[in-house]
Order: sequence, then C-alpha cells, then structure tokens
Amino acid sequence: MPNIVVLVKQVPDTYSERKLSDSDHTLDRDSADAVLDEINERAVEEALLIKEAQGGEVTVLSVGPDRATEAIRKALSMGADKALHVSDAALHGSCVIQTSKVIAAAIGKVDSVDLVIAGNEATDGRSGAVPAILAELLGYPQLTHARKVEIDGSTIKVTRETDEGLTHLEAGLPAVVSVGEKINEPRYPSFKGIMAAKKKPVETLSVADLGIDAGEVGLGSATSKVVEVAPKPPRSAGQRVEDEGDGGSKIAEYLVGQKLI
Repeated sequence: MPNIVVLVKQVPDTYSERKLSDSDHTLDRDSADAVLDEINERAVEEALLIKEAQGGEVTVLSVGPDRATEAIRKALSMGADKALHVSDAALHGSCVIQTSKVIAAAIGKVDSVDLVIAGNEATDGRSGAVPAILAELLGYPQLTHARKVEIDGSTIKVTRETDEGLTHLEAGLPAVVSVGEKINEPRYPSFKGIMAAKKKPVETLSVADLGIDAGEVGLGSATSKVVEVAPKPPRSAGQRVEDEGDGGSKIAEYLVGQKLI
C-alpha cells in the first residue's frame, strides 16, 4: 500500500497573456488566469490509478502563493486524500534549487513516503530539473519522463520515452518519478469529488516550519535570475512575390538571399 506524494503547481493559463513584472522580472502571476498545470493533472491521475490498484494514500504538495489553493483543491477533487501547501512571501523569486530544497523539506513532513510523482516540467519555468534535483536531495533513485509506471512490492518499473525509442527502468522504493504527457488521460472531477474536496485537510506551512531560514530562499539568494527583459518584436509583413511567369525563380532568389537554400 504505497504512500504517494504528488507535486502540483499553479501556473498561468497558456491561453492567457503571460508576462514578467517590471520591478524584478519575476513572473507576474496576477496578469493571467491561473490553472493547475496540465502535466500535474497527469501526475495526480497516475497516483490515483496506483492507489486504486494497490491502496495507500495520496498527498498533494504545492509550493506557491495563497492563490495556489485553487490548484490544490482541484487535485483533491480528483481524488487525492490530503495536501501540504508551502506558502511564504520569502519564497518569491526562488530558483529551482531553492524550490527543490523546500519541497524536499516538506516531503520530510509526510510519514513513510514510498513514491514521489511529478510532471517532467511546468509550463511556466520549463526548467525540467526539479524532479532530478529533488531525487538527489532525498537520496532516492529517479525515473524520469515516464509513459508507464508499474509497482510490484518494493520495486518500481518505468517505461521511459526518448527520441531514440523506449527505455525500461527499474529501482527500489522509495523513488522519484516524473511523468510525460503520454502517461494517461486525467479524469474530470465529479460533483461529489468537488464537494468532498472542501472537507479534505490542507496543511499550510511556512519556510520556518520547514526549518529553513528565509535568507536561504527568494530572489536575493537565487542561483539564477532574469536581469533584462524586452517584448517580442512585432512580426513583419513579409515580402510579396508577383508571378509573371518567373515566380519560382523569384522565390528561389529570395530563399538564397535569406540563406535558407
């Protein structure tokens, strides 16, 4: 009966306009609609499938501002049992290394963790590094970019998809797994699930609760930061070719001039 922690993140909707703040070039979260990251929905779904097959408990873990409770509640309405929410103003602008340290400390608050499931990358930062860093910090084996997950006793088996084909991985639990978009199709929360989610426990923690000094996190001590940002230049109108029997030659000349052929 595995005890599973699923990492979830609230991100700006990809259909909304996304931008960085003028003051410190961090993500302007108020400028766009916020949603539970789609890859995290698949991570939650995989955890629920394992729970339905083998029992156990699913804990949702999120690091983010107060607004992130919306994403947490969606994961709970899908069927997760409880949640941990690390919310602290000191975390603003944290890099992936700082964030991973916070997540690792929060996982330490969960009893007897057998498996940590995450998405392979979030749609806002897209670093794709948190699962690997987290595995290093926890001392767990990492099985990344999974499209199939199987658990047999204390052994986990993963089929990983790469550009060259499929790779089969095996490790002992506890472990960290990151999933890709082909892992499953996430369920829609039912009305019963939405109502039940309102009563499920969500524990909110600060960095102090995790034993982390506020000076160790945040933009001031981040290992990476955006120092300059400029809007994308508008698309030019392009060049129109009039075909007077020599259109093909004109197009070829243009492509040669652009060094495309």
